[in-house]
Amino acid sequence: MRVLGVSGLPNSQPFKRRELPGLAERDYRIVQGLDSAAAIVTDAGVVAAAAEERFTGVKATGELPVNAIRYCLREAGLTFDDLDSVAHGFHYASSPVHAANPYFRRRHDQAYAPEAMKDRLRRHFPDADWDRLFVPVRHHLAHAASAYHLSGFDRALVLVADGMGEAESMTVLTGEGPDLRPLAVVPAPHSLGTLYGAVTLHLGFEFNMDEYKVMGLAPYGDAGRFRSVFDQLVRLRDDGTYSVPVLGENRGWQEFETLAGTRRKLVELFGPAREPGEPLTGTHMDIAATAQAVVEHALLHTLRHFATTTGERRLCYAGGVALNCTVNGVASRSGLFDDIFVQPAAGDDGSALGAALAVHPARPFPRMSMPYWGPSYGGAECGAAIAQTTGIAVETYDDEDKLLDDIAHLLTEQNFVGWFTGRMEFGPRALGHRSILADPRDAGVRDRLNAVVKQREDFRPFAPVVREEDADTYFEVGDGVERYRHMLFVTHTRSAYREPLAAVTHVDGTARVQVLRRADNPRLWRLLGRFGELTGLPVLLNTSLNLRGQPIIRDPRTALDTFVRSRLDRLVLENAVVRHEGRPS
Repeated sequence: MRVLGVSGLPNSQPFKRRELPGLAERDYRIVQGLDSAAAIVTDAGVVAAAAEERFTGVKATGELPVNAIRYCLREAGLTFDDLDSVAHGFHYASSPVHAANPYFRRRHDQAYAPEAMKDRLRRHFPDADWDRLFVPVRHHLAHAASAYHLSGFDRALVLVADGMGEAESMTVLTGEGPDLRPLAVVPAPHSLGTLYGAVTLHLGFEFNMDEYKVMGLAPYGDAGRFRSVFDQLVRLRDDGTYSVPVLGENRGWQEFETLAGTRRKLVELFGPAREPGEPLTGTHMDIAATAQAVVEHALLHTLRHFATTTGERRLCYAGGVALNCTVNGVASRSGLFDDIFVQPAAGDDGSALGAALAVHPARPFPRMSMPYWGPSYGGAECGAAIAQTTGIAVETYDDEDKLLDDIAHLLTEQNFVGWFTGRMEFGPRALGHRSILADPRDAGVRDRLNAVVKQREDFRPFAPVVREEDADTYFEVGDGVERYRHMLFVTHTRSAYREPLAAVTHVDGTARVQVLRRADNPRLWRLLGRFGELTGLPVLLNTSLNLRGQPIIRDPRTALDTFVRSRLDRLVLENAVVRHEGRPS
């Protein structure tokens, strides 16, 4: 069976702009259906998957994933006639809320309803039989399927937590064999994801975009300062769920659309909101720490309750909240589970994959390896892009050992190296095919990389990549090494190596480590070994190959354009090494 999965609600944000003109620009991100993507699943497993942002250059876009769909079909060698289904990761039905409110009714009909998505697909792909192909899938079922059906588990507790699905913000399920069975639901008005997003807005960042900045800022703060307001943010219930009182402050549908009431309450609790671009203070750090602590507290309460009541010792986890690597690390260290699997595209891009998996009858599949499911480019394509680029000098290598040796030496001299090879990763993490690599040993490297290359806030940490056989020497991964493969769990750098690995160890002594198996990425594995021979530390700093505001780079043309305007020192483009012409070698 061949199933194409898609995510996104392409008219969601345009509808809000039409209906509610004059809002602050940041308010237009308080919508559903961003991070559109496409994926194809066959009887052999996942064949292709990519987010639309990588093709358009618009980060987190919710536009119909036309380019991603075309890529997936091309990669799989299929047409729409060859497909059995096209599964969409939302299934909105009309409800009494829509009937009672003209705005919500119009939004449902024009943006959320399955027919609206089907019409949009038909407009771009008119030759496909959409009445035969189109299958809407409940949003949280798509998220659950994306994790459980690729975990390799025959049974598990499954948790989905995000801003909201159709009407829910958290769903707890059990998986057994091919089946997923819901146990509990937290409705959308009590969303941990929305709470965290509201704090993100309060701190001057972008909703549905910058929540990871709050996560990075939190270790600098003291959650104890605002301990007295915890119960106004989250209250735990005996049934393993929780309520979020501060979200109940929105009065009427217009305040719901901007979170105006919640934002007023946050000002009452924490003081004035930070405007974008204003300096960050200790108070802002304490607020971030509070938001992080509250989410950890609520999710651990849920996990503890359902681990006890079900007896399940394995956990699958997806949804936007599952990208909070600090929470994941706390869950990992809790001892509640013997194994935890977080699907690497845990946000809404991954719901395209999950929708396809939910519909495909061969589920579950064996445990997934690396999500190298995007486009790749051969020597001819890279060479053509190089030939069209001015201001560069290029050396092409026939001997990979020589290439790796030269790059390892450059890294020991604190050069920043763009690393472009193989198929692009699916999900928000650069996992060694579209990366920037650097020396992990000096905190000055981190500061310089933040300032002059990534052009981002100086408080944000960078992640290390380390070979599987070396991981537990430097980081507290123990026998749970498998869960660290996709850079989704924070753990502690071992105390003896916190100073030697200063560029990849956060202020609280933690690291969002990626553990690399040789079979998953032999080229990067070998580079780590060569760097280790030169320095005694077989670890590298690994961050995404992009600049501020730019999605992770997909193709060699964009990689070269980005390199030319960046402060990167080298770009490895498959077997070519590019440098800036006229700069010192």
